[in-house]
Amino acid sequence: MAEGKSQNTAAAPWRVLIALEDVPEEGRHVDLIADESVRAAVARVAGLRQLPRFTASFELRRRGADGLHVAGVVSATVGQTCVVTLEPLRNEVEETVDLVFVPPRPVAAAEEGEPRAAKWDDPEPLTDGVVDLGALATEFLILGLDPYPRKPGAVFEPPQDKRPKEGPFAVLSKLAKG
Repeated sequence: MAEGKSQNTAAAPWRVLIALEDVPEEGRHVDLIADESVRAAVARVAGLRQLPRFTASFELRRRGADGLHVAGVVSATVGQTCVVTLEPLRNEVEETVDLVFVPPRPVAAAEEGEPRAAKWDDPEPLTDGVVDLGALATEFLILGLDPYPRKPGAVFEPPQDKRPKEGPFAVLSKLAKG
């Protein structure tokens, strides 16, 4: 198991760099366990009350001469706040990762300045032959968070207005009586 080392920055609270050249032809398995300082930094970035457990397990396989296939699972226990009761609660997050990384292709002169629409299955850019598994794990953790966490059984009850509702013509009826 590899222990994730922290480089606490707002942009990348967890960095675990793996170079393409460090992945043999038969592949490589990488287990990551975020230490306390990494979990605290990721919790701040993700807007969590706490992050008591954050792990990732990846299978890395070469894809052609200069590509990399990354598949695995990101798993965490997260401390959030119920949007109804504002009480603390814990949720489990488990997200599957299945991505292909390839070097960015050079932009042809004819394409320069023309935006190209990204497609769902486009590969991710492999910049300088390196994949940041820590950033990848953080991204998938954030994608897996419940944006509106709710305690079981919590139901929002809107405040009740004690005054009788006056219709849109209530002012006119008062004028007619006067």
